[in-house]
Amino acid sequence: MTAPTKTAPDKDPDKGSGDERGPVGEPADHGDPFDRDALPTPEGATAALLRSLLAPLRSRVVLTTVLLLVQQAAVQTGPLLVAYAIDRGVPAFRRGDHGPLIAVGVAYALSAVLSGALQYAFIRASARVNQDVLLDLRGRIFRHAQALSIDFHERYTSGRLISRSTTDVESLRELLSEGLQELVMVILSFGYISAMLLWLDLGLGAAAVASFVPLYLLIRLYRRRVDRIFQLRSTAIAGVIVKFAETMNGIRPVRAFRREDANDADFRVLNQRHERVNGDAILEMARYVTGSRLVANTAVAGIVLWGAYRVADDSLELGVLAAAVLYLRRLYDPIDRLGMFLNSYQSAAASLEKIAGLLAQTPSVPEPSEPRPLPALESEHPGREVVFDDVRFAYRTGGEVLPHFSLTLPAGQTVAVVGSTGAGKSTLAKLLARFYDPSDGRVLLDGVDLRELSVPELRRGVVMVTQEAFLFSGTVAENIAIGRPDASRKDIEQAAKAIGAHDFISSLPEGYDTDVRKRGGRISAGQRQLVAFARALLADPAVLILDEATSSLDIPGERAVQRAMLTVLRGRTAVVIAHRLSTVEIADRVLVMEHGRIVEDGSPDRLVADTGRFADLHRAWRDSLV
Repeated sequence: MTAPTKTAPDKDPDKGSGDERGPVGEPADHGDPFDRDALPTPEGATAALLRSLLAPLRSRVVLTTVLLLVQQAAVQTGPLLVAYAIDRGVPAFRRGDHGPLIAVGVAYALSAVLSGALQYAFIRASARVNQDVLLDLRGRIFRHAQALSIDFHERYTSGRLISRSTTDVESLRELLSEGLQELVMVILSFGYISAMLLWLDLGLGAAAVASFVPLYLLIRLYRRRVDRIFQLRSTAIAGVIVKFAETMNGIRPVRAFRREDANDADFRVLNQRHERVNGDAILEMARYVTGSRLVANTAVAGIVLWGAYRVADDSLELGVLAAAVLYLRRLYDPIDRLGMFLNSYQSAAASLEKIAGLLAQTPSVPEPSEPRPLPALESEHPGREVVFDDVRFAYRTGGEVLPHFSLTLPAGQTVAVVGSTGAGKSTLAKLLARFYDPSDGRVLLDGVDLRELSVPELRRGVVMVTQEAFLFSGTVAENIAIGRPDASRKDIEQAAKAIGAHDFISSLPEGYDTDVRKRGGRISAGQRQLVAFARALLADPAVLILDEATSSLDIPGERAVQRAMLTVLRGRTAVVIAHRLSTVEIADRVLVMEHGRIVEDGSPDRLVADTGRFADLHRAWRDSLV
């Protein structure tokens, strides 16, 4: 079976700091200059995401809609009651009949109480819907980001993922909690008030509806102008977050190489971009508010003047004119708030599109549709056979790293892989761990293609310890038990003893219960590496990959690990990627790689006694020790 071509990512484009754009609205030719690694959003993905978020809450969405409909109906009865009081209640009062005015007062009070109660119920119901939507969305982003393949994370920085799950989700929260309610209220107000005005007086109602034509055109112009601005604002703030996160994560090299001033200059450029885009958004908002108020005030003045003339010649009742004026103020007052909603809407639409683009990404290393199990292991033979069957692999940024690579590793064999930088050693390890899939050919584990194994099955069979011993916040015991969460404290301590980490762990303030803090910053690099070894050994894999995993250890520590490995790796298949040739001594077999090919293959003693590439490397290493 031949897999579809997979490519690894380009170098992280966020590392660059040059300003590649002019004023807002003048994008560079090569795409979005703020988000050079922007993800494409498939057509319809944004709407589909919104529907999927709201679908489980359909009944509550209907309830909130009904509450708002009834609440607005209660609110809009006020001007009608005023008209009745002026045209019917006041004349009746002059005749000594107090009943109509009392009825109006009671009805007005009841409508106010009902409106307030319904408003309270609506806010509570809509808040629950909003929080459930945001909870679901954040969970989806987190789960999906974890499920995406390694090549995605090497291309799409953690800062942008943070921006998607914080800034962009916050934009959606503002829309759901404030802006959407404003929009619905404006639409309902327009419908209710237009109907009331047409019912009260056809001429006044028609004039009020006609005044919405220039407002509609103004809103369309505003939306068109701010759409691009809010797209840029979303990516501009992401750029600020990326730079901040990158600098803080790399604070040690920043200090070591005195990058503070250069980073400050880069951050200033990104910050000014964000300020410029925000300034453009504020300017567009000011233009919209000024234009909408001009149209609204002109319309109200014209309608009131016309109505006054009609009242003077007895063709219109004074109460109807008063109600019409009250309705017109209610009709035009939300126009400014509609502009705020459009701001929230455009910002949320841009953010939701980016989130939809992220969630539309599919893993380049997908789960099999019908996974196969690995053959059962015999207890006396815990290792598994590994076969690279005519494998080809190329990174996106260059040519093939492994051209037609074939290799068989018998079960239980410890193989050291050495060679110059760029020879393909780490690529071989990443393919075996299935961080990537080969462009062509197969990687087999006991005869089963890795692409046919489920992720849990693969992770139980193959464990990789990298040069970067990453520890999570939590105790030492919790970090060791990551590969086997159900492991007992006795099992954890036995793994630490086997790897030689028990003594230093016991000397920590709380022993195995010591919190290592962020990234294991409470312990040294060598100690973190020992904890990572204990974690891998506790997972009890059939195949163990060590990718320069002893590079952080000093000579005594490395020797202690090597002694432990001789016992622990017995019977298991192990691939050891090494630059320090002292690590090679534990291997049964050594592979020397150059340009993605095996140029030497044999036992360490035989290759040292030979006159080939490994002998030269070994001689140079011994000379360096002297």
